[in-house]
Amino acid sequence: MKLEVRNGNFGYEKEPILKDINFEIRDNTIMTILGPNGVGKTTLLKCIMGFLKWHSGENYMDDKPLSSYSDKVFWQRTSYVPQAKQSVYSYRVVDTVMMGLNAKQNFFSMPKAEDYDKAVHILDMLGVSKLTEKYCNELSGGELQMVMMARALISEPELMILDEPESNLDMKNQLQIMNTIEKVAEEFNTSCLINTHFPNHALKISDTTLMLGYGNKQVVGKTKDVVTEENIREYFNVCSRVVSLQVDAKEYKTIFPYQIAGV
Repeated sequence: MKLEVRNGNFGYEKEPILKDINFEIRDNTIMTILGPNGVGKTTLLKCIMGFLKWHSGENYMDDKPLSSYSDKVFWQRTSYVPQAKQSVYSYRVVDTVMMGLNAKQNFFSMPKAEDYDKAVHILDMLGVSKLTEKYCNELSGGELQMVMMARALISEPELMILDEPESNLDMKNQLQIMNTIEKVAEEFNTSCLINTHFPNHALKISDTTLMLGYGNKQVVGKTKDVVTEENIREYFNVCSRVVSLQVDAKEYKTIFPYQIAGV
């Protein structure tokens, strides 16, 4: 599956938020949409998924306008992981995961034994099988985020769209989410489009990055070419260094922010 945005423009009351957005995400690719708060990252995801309508421009799926497909076809091939909020609903985790099959079933379908087995299998693959019989309102933020990812994966999507999946999580849970996204791309052959404001996370897991800034600034390309000291300064107003380190024969790159630019 190839998803593409061509010349996307969107704004409120004549104030442009997104201007001339152009990018594509191909099979088995992790792409991050990176930028500080308030530059339109979540708005962009909503325009891609059709929750908001571009003022001009178009989304394409496999080189055909997305508007030529039904919503059902799009959601049979795509899953969405929203930001996890503390659940007030007392659904069991396994039942919540099975809800991800709704796009591929009709309204009157009842869960089958094989649906239950598939949900358990997905939770096990993600390393959270211990949560299977728990209730969502009993989970921590990190646990609930993993459940939301399992719900998205059970329909075997070609593309998974995630809105700041690591927000409001501690360091360990952020790493777990990043590692899970890498595992999803590798083992499920699912492309991932991720909205984040953490440059280190983009540098860690993504193949390509669209960086958005204030004043409709943008740059898109291979992550190693986009997440640079110069762009961090220009787009985040932060002075930083890209640092390389070797751990167990594997090289890692990380962003070390040391000062607000201009201070």
